Amino acid sequence: MTIFTMETDEKRRCGMSGMEKMIRRINELYHKSHKEGLTEEERAEQAELRSAYVASVRNNLKGQLDNISIVEKDGTITNLGEKHGKKMG
Repeated sequence: MTIFTMETDEKRRCGMSGMEKMIRRINELYHKSHKEGLTEEERAEQAELRSAYVASVRNNLKGQLDNISIVEKDGTITNLGEKHGKKMG
């Protein structure tokens, strides 16, 4: 499943982004599971959506952390993505 974000103007024209649709569907399945239960297909869909959501959050966080640079006491700049990025991926 491909997850993407759209620019604000595009969101207004198209409605919800892929992530927003995914979250809405995860929530629908959650509420249905408590009210009436889920079919096997719905349980599989819920697991797949949750997994994709968690992967997206991790990738977004990793992307943000990869862009952090620290100015050391001696004035040098250490890019944490270059220093530690490969360990996480």
